[in-house]
Amino acid sequence: MYDPGQLRTFLAVAQTLSFTQAARRLGLRQSTVSQHVRRLEDAAGRALFTRDTHSVELTEDGEAMLGFARRILEVHEQAAAFFTGTRLRGRLRFGASEDFVLTRLTEILESFRHEHPEVDLELTVELSGTLHEQLDAGKLDLVLAKRRPADPRGESVWHDRMVWIGSERLRIDPERPVPLIAYPPPGISRAMALEALERHGRAWRIACTSGSLNGLIAAARAGLGVMAHARGLIPPGLVRVPDRVGLPELGEVDFVLLHGSAHAAGRDRGGAGQALAQAILAGGDRLHRGAR
Repeated sequence: MYDPGQLRTFLAVAQTLSFTQAARRLGLRQSTVSQHVRRLEDAAGRALFTRDTHSVELTEDGEAMLGFARRILEVHEQAAAFFTGTRLRGRLRFGASEDFVLTRLTEILESFRHEHPEVDLELTVELSGTLHEQLDAGKLDLVLAKRRPADPRGESVWHDRMVWIGSERLRIDPERPVPLIAYPPPGISRAMALEALERHGRAWRIACTSGSLNGLIAAARAGLGVMAHARGLIPPGLVRVPDRVGLPELGEVDFVLLHGSAHAAGRDRGGAGQALAQAILAGGDRLHRGAR
């Protein structure tokens, strides 16, 4: 009833909320993406997206289709692997940024381990900036992290806006330096926060530094200060700082997948890195929709 190619296109649009970005990710023309979505909507007999010239949003039926699409594609890929006799092997060094500690990335990794038991998966959780450095040094094979400013590399998983967050009870004194809760260098969110404050002439001080997301959350919940964070990943117990406080805009951020030198040189013969990348792209909406 549901074509796998159309389901993959649907997932790409659902994760990026952009027909243009989905087309770029899939290597298709935008008209083809629109056609796939229209045919899937015809097959379902329901509208899956509401869209106008400015925005794309999932409908309630579209939200329901997300789970069905993932499960259908998972079973489709398991059947294809079984009957073709392909079994992935080898060692895969995967790096994920601290941003994903509280998300459902573990479900994606668990499913990957179940489907590919002969792949030795090594997980490194670090700051996005550190993961970029380790990837460039050849210490990782695949990275899921924020894209560095002015760095064109990476396959977009989703696009988000950075916002200021803190305790609901926190009060910021406009006459005093902004108390910052931040990752240490080379944290990308730290750099974005400092750049925004300095660009607008706001004084600041570091109230807490931690390389652990849980450490930052504890400090924020205690009311020590504010932190820059992706809007789609706001941890429980913290809220967006109201606009009336007057903190500067932080800008937007892309979460991307980057392959290491072995993939670029064609040495990823087992295809483990590509298989995990496809699993993350297929389940990317779980990383931020399930994180709130």
